[in-house]
Amino acid sequence: MRIVILGLSITSSWGNGHATTYRGLVRELTSREHDILFLERDQPWYSENRDMPRPPFGDTHLYKSVSQLKRSFGHELASADAVIVGSYVPDGIEIGHWVTQQADGVTAFYDIDTPVTLGKLENEECDYISAELIPRFSLYLSFTGGPTLRKIEGRYGSPMARALYCAVDPELYFVQRVPRKWTLGYLGTYSGDRQPALERFLIEAAKQRSRERFVVAGPQYPDSILWPKNVDRITHLEPKKHRAFYNAQRFTLNVTRADMIRAGYSPSVRLFEAAACATPIISDDWPGLREFFKPDEEILIARTTEDVLAILGRMPEGEARAIGERARERVLAEHTAAHRAAELETLIEACRCEQSRSVV
Repeated sequence: MRIVILGLSITSSWGNGHATTYRGLVRELTSREHDILFLERDQPWYSENRDMPRPPFGDTHLYKSVSQLKRSFGHELASADAVIVGSYVPDGIEIGHWVTQQADGVTAFYDIDTPVTLGKLENEECDYISAELIPRFSLYLSFTGGPTLRKIEGRYGSPMARALYCAVDPELYFVQRVPRKWTLGYLGTYSGDRQPALERFLIEAAKQRSRERFVVAGPQYPDSILWPKNVDRITHLEPKKHRAFYNAQRFTLNVTRADMIRAGYSPSVRLFEAAACATPIISDDWPGLREFFKPDEEILIARTTEDVLAILGRMPEGEARAIGERARERVLAEHTAAHRAAELETLIEACRCEQSRSVV
């Protein structure tokens, strides 16, 4: 198939998680012999921080404006078997109307930020998708599954809403022999709604296990936070260093944003990346978690500081390693970029069949 994707970015992972998703997806679609064109708005903050300026898979082009996009790529869009518009694409509403009017093939909205998007729609402040536009797309691809999909169809009128979760690239995330540096670590940008859980699970645990090392990596943490002396801080960690970071931890922590907890069924890509490194994960609990990992067998659930301390202090190394290995097996069996490419292919084909029946 000829597939055109208009996404936030594939050339730069600076300040966004979209590039990682698109890189894995486009590479795997290309390996399945699909012809992929990726179109990205040329933004100054990405142009100054491009860690993959020329992706070695598919065909990537930058455009300066919506008018240039329409002039240069209108024919490509009209002749494609499928056109996908991603969340947070600049001028996404205007582009979405253009795509759904001009494309003859399947049209899809790929929401990498579903809980945020739905919150913005309810407050009428979303600038990349509108309630009016959703029914015009053949397919709504969501990073969130479960009841949210029924909401997108029932409340917003999508003809087909399906989960296309985040995924891990097993070529980048795997078990690596590196020196063990930290008992427990966390990777994530500061978020006010996550901070209480981070303080409960990691900072308080670090205070009580003062002879051990802990780490928090990520930007935007306010200076007002009082970090214990045994908590290392890494302000920015490049994606290419994430694998070594996870492998250097005895356990890693997963803390979920409040809007993702409310929606449920919203796994973080960090969850899959850590699991692919076989680093045992301690996570908060949220609806749908058990669809992805089995508690106590593939993931450890914590609700209090005491839960974390019990895991750190009492769990034998062999048992911890076994949990990490089982999580890795689960991710490699169900949650790689190759799995998502195959799922997308199936969904596009289902839409094409539905369109053929409608024409008849």
